[in-house]
Amino acid sequence: MFRALAIKPFSRAGTVATLGARNAVRYQIGSAARFISSDAPAYEMIKTETQGRVAIITLNRPKALNALCSELFHEINDALARFDNDAGIGAIVLTGSERAFAAGADIKEMKDAEFISNYKNNFLGHWVEQISKMRKPIVAAVNGYALGGGCELAMMCDIIYAGEKAVFGQPEINLGTIPGAGGTQRLTHAVGKSKAMEMILTGSVNLDAQEAKTYGLVSAVFPPEKLVEEAIKTATKIASKGAVSVQMAKEAVNQAYELSLSSGLHFERRLFQATFATKDQKEGMSAFAEKRKPNFVHE
Repeated sequence: MFRALAIKPFSRAGTVATLGARNAVRYQIGSAARFISSDAPAYEMIKTETQGRVAIITLNRPKALNALCSELFHEINDALARFDNDAGIGAIVLTGSERAFAAGADIKEMKDAEFISNYKNNFLGHWVEQISKMRKPIVAAVNGYALGGGCELAMMCDIIYAGEKAVFGQPEINLGTIPGAGGTQRLTHAVGKSKAMEMILTGSVNLDAQEAKTYGLVSAVFPPEKLVEEAIKTATKIASKGAVSVQMAKEAVNQAYELSLSSGLHFERRLFQATFATKDQKEGMSAFAEKRKPNFVHE
C-alpha cells in the first residue's frame, strides 16, 4: 500500500539548528513522562522528544499515513545525527501513529523520475545513509501499516516491536517496480528466502504482527496503546548500560550479516578485548565482584 499525495513546501532552515542546552518541557502520556527540548529544530514532518537518556522520533504526516518522502527523510536523518552525537542520549525509539508506522512511499514524488537522474543523484541513497551510520541502537515501535518503504524503514532499525494490529509488506511489484531501500535484502535475512519471495513477488502477501514475530521479523508484540511505552522501557534499559560496550555490541552483531563465521568470530574477539581499555569494563566487573549495581560513566 503506497500513498500518493502532493509535496508540502518545506523549509530546511530548522535542520541546521543544534540541541544546545536541554530546557525541557515535561508532560504526561499514559504512565510515561516525556520531555520536549525547547531548543530542538522546528521540524515539519517529525516530532522529537527525550525521556532520560532515550530520544523518541515520531513520524508526523497523519493525513498521509506517514508516507515517506525525501523531505521526511532529511528530517529523520538530521534528528538521528543530532542524537547520535549527543552524549546525553544512549538509545533511540522511532515510531509513527497507531494507524500507521509508514504506509509506503510518496508515489507522486517519484512517479516521473527517470533512470539517469535516479542514478546520478543516487535516489533513495539518503533514505538509508544516516541510519546505516548510527552507532546508537534504534528501537522501531511499529503500529498499523508498515508497507513498502515503511517496512524497509522498520528493518533498518536494530530492534522491532510491533503493535497487535501491525501489518508488514512489500507491495512495490504492484507498481511495476521493486523494493529499493533494502526490502529484498533485509526481509530475506529476517524471514527466509521462500517467504520473502512470496511477499515481494506477489505484492499481496503481508505479515500481521504475530506472523512477523513467528518469522523473527519482530521481537515482541504489544497492545497498540502500550507499544511506545514498552519500546521506551527497552531503550531505557539499553541506555543504562555502558555506551561504549553497547555500540561495540551493535557493531559486532551487524557484522554477522557481512562476514564469514571465522572472520566474524575474530572481529567479535577483538572488540571484546578492546572493552578492557574502558572505564565501564573495570566498573562493571568490579561491581559484579562486590555485589553492587554498576555506575557506568560511558567511557
